Amino acid sequence: MIVNEELANSKGCKQKDKWETPSKIFDELNEKIQFTLDPCCEIHTAKCKKFYTEQDNGLIQDWTGEIVFVNPPYSRGNIEVWMKKCYEESLKGVVIIALIPVSTSSKWFHNYVLGHSDLKFYKGRLRFKGAPFTAPFSSMLAIYNASNLKCL
Repeated sequence: MIVNEELANSKGCKQKDKWETPSKIFDELNEKIQFTLDPCCEIHTAKCKKFYTEQDNGLIQDWTGEIVFVNPPYSRGNIEVWMKKCYEESLKGVVIIALIPVSTSSKWFHNYVLGHSDLKFYKGRLRFKGAPFTAPFSSMLAIYNASNLKCL
């Protein structure tokens, strides 16, 4: 779900907000973790049987009891609200893995990721489905409540 449409449309960001998670990345994680919810997708990009589209607004849904995979829209004004939601849901004990850009200087990273999740950095840059080129940034996983997972 794109929250800040104006920012998402600026500087070609809208397209990157719709890029789909590379199958290899998701499949490797899902084989170990068996995700139950994708709260931030379109119907044709959903990674789980249970999912929320922009119309469902995953930001206002309760994720309790789910094992969640999040590939949020990356544009400024949008990633902040999704990472805040991940942090808030993690306080309820929800296991969440978010595929996010490495952005260690951003406020959202310091407020909602650093010290609140385990981090796994990918070597090199990912090529998202639908993207005409490799991402212009490095990627990482923010893993909330990793201690609740026996497979990591």
